[in-house]
Amino acid sequence: MYKKPIIVFEGVEGSGKSLHIDNVSKYLKKNGKKFIKIREPGGNKNSEKIRSLILNNKSTFNKVTDLLLYFAARNENINNIIKKNIGNKIILIDRFTDSTIAYQHYGMGINKKFITTISRFILNKVKVDFTFLNLVSSKNMKLRLSKRKRLNRYDKFKMNFYKKVQSGFLKIANKNKRNYLVINSNIEISKNKKIIIKQINRLIK
Repeated sequence: MYKKPIIVFEGVEGSGKSLHIDNVSKYLKKNGKKFIKIREPGGNKNSEKIRSLILNNKSTFNKVTDLLLYFAARNENINNIIKKNIGNKIILIDRFTDSTIAYQHYGMGINKKFITTISRFILNKVKVDFTFLNLVSSKNMKLRLSKRKRLNRYDKFKMNFYKKVQSGFLKIANKNKRNYLVINSNIEISKNKKIIIKQINRLIK
């Protein structure tokens, strides 16, 4: 379908997106496919510095400051990694533009038009080809977060916040059904792995 697509894994904390993107990475490597994997916030040296600021438990940034820091990290990735690899390698991204809308608009209430205006400027024609949205129940989310050895600032919001964010993700997905696949992260990991790999093969062959 795309051969060298930009594929994004979205979802709230504990939804399994990072696990699945790792599984896809192993699959692509095993099959000799050229790819890169980055995360947001983070990805390159400068973006990782910004990540440490955003997720630090001692940080007390205003929500708009948080938003601008996310955009700063993304801008570094787009100009130093993504643009250099578009069309040459499969690009896997752990969180991207839809996370910004879901968290900062639906979760925190920042004006959507303000977010999309900055986003368009930074993306500068970079487009996501396909997105996997991982959904998780509140019960499983709490259970999975309780097993983490370290929790960052974004792991500690109230459950109502994550519900608003996940609802926001679903609204985005429903408007982009053609390029979205919703994954029920409450079922067995092995089943979801098969579903995701099957879709990956459709995208790259």
